[in-house]
Amino acid sequence: MEKLCFIILSIFTLCSVAPVAATARMLYVNDTGIPVTQVYKYACHPQRFKDLGLNIEHFTYCDKSLSYEVRAKDIIDRLSLEEKVEQLGNRASGVPRIGLPAYDWWSEALHGVSDVGTNTTFFNDNIPGATSFPTPITLAASFNKSLWKAVGQAVSTEARAMNNFGQSGKSFWSPNINVVRDPRWGRALETPGEDPFVVGTYASNYVRGLQDVEGTENTTDLNSRPLKVASCCKHYAAYDVDNWYGVVRETFDAEVREQDMIETFVRPFEMCVKDGDVSSVMCSYNRINGIPACADHRLLHDTIRGEWDLHGYIVSDCDSIDVMVNRHHFLNDAPEDAMAQVLKAGLDLDCGEYYTKYGANAVNQGKVREADIDKVLKNLYIVLFRLGHFDGSPQFEKLGKDDICSQSHIDLAIEAASEGVVLLKNDNNTLPLDAQKVKKVAVVGPHANATKVMIGNYAGIPCKYTTPLDAFRQAYGNDNVYYAPGCPDVACRDYSLVFPAVQASKKADAVIIVAGIDTSVEAESLDRENLLLPGYQYELIDQISRQSTTPIILVILSAGGVDISISKNNLRVSAILWAGYPGEKGGQGIADVILGKYNAAGRLPLTWFENDYVNQIPMTSMPLRPVKELNYPGRTYKFYSGSTVYPFGHGLSYTTFKHSVVTTTRSLSIKLNKFQFCRDLNYTDGAKAPACPGVLIDDINSDNLNIEFEVKVANVGERDSSESLLIYWVPPQAIVDAPIKQLVAFEKVFVPAGESVKAKFNLNAGKNLGLIDYKGYNILASGEHTIVIGENDASFPLHIEIEEYVFNQED
Repeated sequence: MEKLCFIILSIFTLCSVAPVAATARMLYVNDTGIPVTQVYKYACHPQRFKDLGLNIEHFTYCDKSLSYEVRAKDIIDRLSLEEKVEQLGNRASGVPRIGLPAYDWWSEALHGVSDVGTNTTFFNDNIPGATSFPTPITLAASFNKSLWKAVGQAVSTEARAMNNFGQSGKSFWSPNINVVRDPRWGRALETPGEDPFVVGTYASNYVRGLQDVEGTENTTDLNSRPLKVASCCKHYAAYDVDNWYGVVRETFDAEVREQDMIETFVRPFEMCVKDGDVSSVMCSYNRINGIPACADHRLLHDTIRGEWDLHGYIVSDCDSIDVMVNRHHFLNDAPEDAMAQVLKAGLDLDCGEYYTKYGANAVNQGKVREADIDKVLKNLYIVLFRLGHFDGSPQFEKLGKDDICSQSHIDLAIEAASEGVVLLKNDNNTLPLDAQKVKKVAVVGPHANATKVMIGNYAGIPCKYTTPLDAFRQAYGNDNVYYAPGCPDVACRDYSLVFPAVQASKKADAVIIVAGIDTSVEAESLDRENLLLPGYQYELIDQISRQSTTPIILVILSAGGVDISISKNNLRVSAILWAGYPGEKGGQGIADVILGKYNAAGRLPLTWFENDYVNQIPMTSMPLRPVKELNYPGRTYKFYSGSTVYPFGHGLSYTTFKHSVVTTTRSLSIKLNKFQFCRDLNYTDGAKAPACPGVLIDDINSDNLNIEFEVKVANVGERDSSESLLIYWVPPQAIVDAPIKQLVAFEKVFVPAGESVKAKFNLNAGKNLGLIDYKGYNILASGEHTIVIGENDASFPLHIEIEEYVFNQED
């Protein structure tokens, strides 16, 4: 007869011997003295309660017939104050006396199941790895919403399979959806780029892929909607400085105008909550206009919980409360004061120890109500109920090892890597390489045999790498591929390695130089100082271009843009591709594009600035618009009008497309009533303002203000190919501080050679054409608007006329 030796352990906890994850576990010692672990897949398992010496019938929270809210209240009502606060940290302790297991909330799944965190998710001989997809900046370059969701689905499937073996959590603090405001930001690889609409669309699709349980997507009561895993959109908000010349995120005060907050910094989070129905939002370390993000009642309680109606919990970035006390010295708060501040602001979960250490004292000192703690516990437990933590999730319990690193997921990783490759230059149609002419290739450069570089950060252990060198050897055979790294690493400080790379290039019919940067240059807690290739990489490219007579293809691995103007203008460099950080199968994805197995269709998700840009504006200047008084240029494609290496949205194809627009909507007329008023806008000197410049979008019913049109895409080339259709809105001219243009829609279409397809779009003037003015108002402007497809591939005008209400005697 086995006897109980230790109390119950549970999902996301650590023991002194080894990390423990997954579902509820109990450790026994049998009569022979051999430890035995019993794994239960959910907390309210009848045998589990029996083993604990408890009668499950006495615990209402295990009654499936009741609502989650009622069941959560039953848990909370059974807890003492001290027990309650112990559940408010990322490592919730559990309460064995009522059968409540411990739980660790922290796991990561940025672009695959990661082992970053508190050892909640881990790999071993049983499950040695999981599929590592391209990083978000590379996925974003595909501009393919269905791909983003598919990757999320694959990641959550592997997470659930690992959870069944006790090697993964069920709540994941991913994705990172901060906008890349400055090209130096070290965490650009984790994000979908510089456009808030793209970032928000990526977030909602990836989150849907992670969270949605098939058949329950349209559940009426969203607080009861089942979750496959729980995801988290982070870091809210205005966070995009990590460590720039000693300015660090933990002490940085982001001075942000409401105009920029609304249209740039919080918009992706609003889309993530409203469109993605994400189950968590993480607040950031930094202050915003003097207030720590995690202590801002307006940002958390009023906006996330109130305006956006979050169905889930708000969590702090790890140790943010400690940072608030000891780095920000906010209000010179004592720990109990800080705990009360953030709890009242709307913070449900502390990734750290302040809630658990000081929560009870804060209540006893009268700084916060115990009822407030009850509210946040309810938010947390309802998410756990939705995850099946208490009742199980039968549809996922059969997932096993065959669902991790499966061939379908490997194929998806290759597809994602290929779709994320952007063709920046292709002189004389050098690419794809002609198999009849190119029999031998040289593969050189610091990333020619890249492995860990390709998976970036917040990654786990991949299934199996395919490096660029591997892929080209598979294509051409080992004897026909000449390899020389040219540099010992991306720092590339050993010039002696350049010569062997040059010699290798002379033997080949084509040279592939794989260069770039890595997380030693751009990463969390490490912002860039410049936009250049490090060390002797330019010299490596230059020497090969001078001495090789064969086509040269330059492949750049990076997240942020790199100033490769020299190579762009070098006639000997025939083609340039950007591959981001393309995941474990990145080498295959790159080779498939170069060899024409996949036709390039990616687009840059951020602007590639010339290096001099970093000398024109400090990274800490937060405005998106130009600051004329300081002679600072604007930021992102929306507000920067200077020269670039390559613009946002740039990307070539191996075929030729022709675009035309069919639309029935060329004008919109709005007649205001006596409750609606014209709003002024600022115009440039000498410009004539319309009689009624604009109207508050919140004051009108815009349901019927639709702009419907079709874009016909004709493939007049010789290759089947996908095309990324980017739809921009250009506001009326002469409005001060209006964006140069703004992405309002995008779609991926596949067009066989010699054929055409039509893509339908339906914009709404109120939803898509609003201008955020300097006061923070969202205004629909009168005048001549323009809808532009791609880089002026096609366009059409849209006239909006707003007629002011004329009061009469009857009024």
